Amino acid sequence: MAKVLVLDDEANLRKVLAAMLRREGYDVTVAVDGEQGLAEFQKNGADIVVTDLVMPKVGGMEVLSTVKSANPDVPVIIITAHGTVDSAVEAIKAGAFDYITKPFDQAELSAVIAKASKAHESNRRSVRPDIKARAAIIGESAQIQDVYKIIDKVADTPSTVLITGESGTGKELIATALHGASSRRDKPFIKINCAAIPHNLIESELFGYERGAFTGAVTSKPGRFELADGGTLFLDEIGEIPVEMQVKLLRALQEGEFERVGGIKTTRVDVRLVAATNRDLQAEIEAGRFRKDLYYRLAVVPIILPALRERRSDIPMLARHFVEKYNRRLNKKIEGIGDDAMALLQGYAWPGNIRELENLIERVLLFADGPLITARDLPEPVRPTSQTGLPAVSASVEAPTGETGLKDIIRMKAAELEKDLITKALEETGGNVTRAAKLLQISRKSLQTKMKEFGLRDTAPEGKDEGKDEGPGKDEGPDE
Repeated sequence: MAKVLVLDDEANLRKVLAAMLRREGYDVTVAVDGEQGLAEFQKNGADIVVTDLVMPKVGGMEVLSTVKSANPDVPVIIITAHGTVDSAVEAIKAGAFDYITKPFDQAELSAVIAKASKAHESNRRSVRPDIKARAAIIGESAQIQDVYKIIDKVADTPSTVLITGESGTGKELIATALHGASSRRDKPFIKINCAAIPHNLIESELFGYERGAFTGAVTSKPGRFELADGGTLFLDEIGEIPVEMQVKLLRALQEGEFERVGGIKTTRVDVRLVAATNRDLQAEIEAGRFRKDLYYRLAVVPIILPALRERRSDIPMLARHFVEKYNRRLNKKIEGIGDDAMALLQGYAWPGNIRELENLIERVLLFADGPLITARDLPEPVRPTSQTGLPAVSASVEAPTGETGLKDIIRMKAAELEKDLITKALEETGGNVTRAAKLLQISRKSLQTKMKEFGLRDTAPEGKDEGKDEGPGKDEGPDE
């Protein structure tokens, strides 16, 4: 249970905040001003500090400075009135976790505090910044090792990074790792999901707006670029930004400057940009929905995340991690995953990737009686069932014997199925490896690896492999 220290000179606001946070399970202490609050912090500490910006005796900026000096890992959330938003932005630049404007929405404040609690817990578990940044990335496969190498090389540079991969592969974790392993880690890490913002609001979200810029703009508001000054801006689902906005984004990236909506003053910022998408941006360029010059500006360092089906060796480690996570969250005591269940997890295609695996483990733990998760605990389609409710067995599959167990049989059958699908794809495309890879929805590099593994390297006739003679660098990096 996280301990939250609330500092505000308004008695009613203190009562509302304390009641709300206690309902959500936090241990809450309140202080009537900054002086009393700092005395309480120095005496008993806190996991999260929520402070008003303007208070008698000691203001919010001094509270922020003192808390960060004493313990940099404690998130400080600033509460501010509309007229002092610019001061709140300065607080963000000085290391505040986030800010909320009065009158605040309780759901918004609750979400910010929950995020701060997670950040504090993550900070407390590790020491070295590079280790801390990668702590949430689970895996030891060759593909993930390649990703680790890229993070290590480029994290502490100003170069833009474009992370691509299917939904659920962990793109936000990579962006967080890049920020956490950089010298900007003590500066703001601002995230924005471009797909969640209406097209007509994306400019004001990115660059902010001045009072009176449009109906409803009763005060000035900074955009995400300003909030991220000195730190990292993560633009998730970058492919959703409308074309007319892309030229303005390109200018902000190239020049490091922009104007707020309705403003004439040019603002300069020092922001490291990380972008992510699950779209094929090359196809979007051909369709006229994405600017080629913006793509090349974003993809200075491309990171291509493999789908979970392309890194099956990581599934046991990921599954065990989620079992531990949801044991704590759901107050369960599941000891692990049986061999029969693990074999089925490794044999499944995981169209929803890591996110699907995590959701499945949470669901299984809710209903499992333990102590181990078995094949019978897994839902369809991971465990296809017959009408009798027992696992469906193909007539061609031999029953397990003392020499060959269920786990080995499932792995062999999965390999046979994989080989058959690759062979059919190559036949359908006339042996064209590039087209076969697109048909199978895997990268060309992964297909070539699988062809070598199954002895299918001679399947593609001479000249049929598009990209066979492409120049260096066309197929480098981890699998898509």
